[in-house]
Amino acid sequence: MNAHLIASSAHLASGRAPDLSEVEFGLMIAGHAFDRWTVRCMAAAGLPDLTATDVMVMHHVYHRQRSKKLADICFTLNVEDTHIVNYSLKKLERLGIVAGERSGKEVFYSVTEQGAGFIKRYAEIREQCLIDGLEAGAGAGVEFTRQLAKTLRALSGLYDQAARAATSL
Repeated sequence: MNAHLIASSAHLASGRAPDLSEVEFGLMIAGHAFDRWTVRCMAAAGLPDLTATDVMVMHHVYHRQRSKKLADICFTLNVEDTHIVNYSLKKLERLGIVAGERSGKEVFYSVTEQGAGFIKRYAEIREQCLIDGLEAGAGAGVEFTRQLAKTLRALSGLYDQAARAATSL
């Protein structure tokens, strides 16, 4: 392992692509930091008992203010286990944040007026706490965030394909 690499697993940094271990370590710590941020931001907005998944589901259900089916929510958020998202939806329903409306065999979920209030407060806190830091950070600006988003989507595709390949071994 290269002594200059920052990785969590030296045994994974010793193969043909040692830099990949550094990327994976960055993904892990960024993922946990992002989860922690979303939970704390939503707690500051007034919903202290949500998990990162709950927050993610809530934001997506609110997206474009259109009702969404469980399968579509899972597909868009790239969550394989529908039970996890279903649990979040039920929890959000119990809190009065999300409402499910049956249409035939499907249930369509939308955010309630109360839920929309929490989401708007979350957005205000996000602007206050996160955006200034992003603009002041390394590689600041719109182009940096666009490129980062593009890279993360590409990595998602790479890891999804690798997961499919590993499943068939």
